[in-house]
Amino acid sequence: MAGEPQADCLFCKIVAGEVPATIVRETETTVAFRDINPQAPTHVLVIPKTHYPNAASLAAAEPQVIADILGESREVAAAEQIEDTGYRVVFNTGAGAGQTVFHAHLHVLGGRGLQWPPG
Repeated sequence: MAGEPQADCLFCKIVAGEVPATIVRETETTVAFRDINPQAPTHVLVIPKTHYPNAASLAAAEPQVIADILGESREVAAAEQIEDTGYRVVFNTGAGAGQTVFHAHLHVLGGRGLQWPPG
């Protein structure tokens, strides 16, 4: 059920403290941690503590939590000292967009030039 922890979800296990992660920030509704396969010098994931398979389902069910995630992306950028030089925030929604862990999460990327489109 959406919103409830999923036993087979890597990010739910990180929220529960069952899987280690390098946590950089935590709030009542979010956890931010370093990506294990960084695509930029700064690559931090910001996730909701509640389980939703993607950003669209989270936005529909808990719009305040998705706002919390976006707000935390700015806090992460400030803490990582990339706020002034520029950073990218990305939600991948669905396998076709590159989502590999089906727990809503936002990527905060920075610390190098980020041309668009990526790739």
